[in-house]
Amino acid sequence: MLIVLADARFDPAQADQVRALARPMIEASRAEPGCAGYDYAFDLLEPDLMRVREWWKDEQALKDHFATPHMAAFLKGLHTLKPKFIAIKCHELGPERKMPNAA
Repeated sequence: MLIVLADARFDPAQADQVRALARPMIEASRAEPGCAGYDYAFDLLEPDLMRVREWWKDEQALKDHFATPHMAAFLKGLHTLKPKFIAIKCHELGPERKMPNAA
């Protein structure tokens, strides 16, 4: 399982545009056979910061995701919004562990 974590900063005035652009891409991504989860949110303390979390069954599923028409449309639209910053990291998920100090 792969986890993708992404942060992007936008002008806070663009939040509605970002949501309108992201929603159809997220809906389509969640329907992909290799997608185990896909969500995003704006940070409560930093209104210009959007955080994205994605779960993919394997590397091929993630590669297939980037080849979809909905990702092409999203990336094209994202380019027009001119984000101030984007950082994307991909991690391989290890076995589940008990949370320390959790009841």
